[in-house]
Amino acid sequence: MTEITQLMDGILLGECPRWHDGKLWFADWVGQKLHTIDAQGHPAVEASIASLPFSFDWLPDGRMLLVHAADNDLKVRQPDGSFTRFADLSALSPFGCNEITVHPAGHIYVNNINFEFPGGTFQPGFIALVGPDGSARKVADGLSFPNGMAILADGRTLVCAESFTGNLTAFDIAADGSLSGRRLWGNVGEYGNDGICADAEGAIWTSTGPTVLRMRDGGEVVEKFELDRMCFAVMLGGADGRTLYMVVNEWTGSVDVTRPTGRVFSTRVSVPHAGYP
Repeated sequence: MTEITQLMDGILLGECPRWHDGKLWFADWVGQKLHTIDAQGHPAVEASIASLPFSFDWLPDGRMLLVHAADNDLKVRQPDGSFTRFADLSALSPFGCNEITVHPAGHIYVNNINFEFPGGTFQPGFIALVGPDGSARKVADGLSFPNGMAILADGRTLVCAESFTGNLTAFDIAADGSLSGRRLWGNVGEYGNDGICADAEGAIWTSTGPTVLRMRDGGEVVEKFELDRMCFAVMLGGADGRTLYMVVNEWTGSVDVTRPTGRVFSTRVSVPHAGYP
């Protein structure tokens, strides 16, 4: 039986966990806060972010990038903690972008579901590449609600979760950051998927509903366990990279959340983190 530890509660809608600089970072989209939990389990609020959604990652030089959907731009965090515009994303879509991951060469990938959620009429989403000069161009499209993304440790493969199909879709990464060779990595089933991460064996940790999965290329599920509510995103971290963090929430299909049902859980796994984020 998998031993699950609760690290934090009182979250309205938790998303986008990242392990960085000895801390777990995550977003509360409805609470509009950027949180951390340090290695001793102490929580802190790092920033207030007036956007739903927002997501974040770090450039190779250590600067934090923030996808701010409400402003439809990509921001960079300044030394004083403020955020300023890094790239205008509004030419990509009238709808704000969703998730981000940064390649070790500095390629910045953001994605966009490309319709109003919830309640809007579905249309396919896309992945865009943002350059160091703030330029942005689409490098993959036709995605059914693109969500969490992970880059394998060798920097050659990007995997994107498609929430409306349950697919994990893989792409080859070219030297200039372009994506090609689209293929099915695996499918998690009818409940879809969200935030993902990669490990040192090149497997992907993901989830579908309350079920957390570790999946190899080709769709083989090699580990699986259940939680008491829907798992929105996972991240490997901790001092040895073998702690799996899970951001979970009760979900009724609406972001109009009034009760703090969000939790951060953790468990120990055998294969450490590798890749990006």
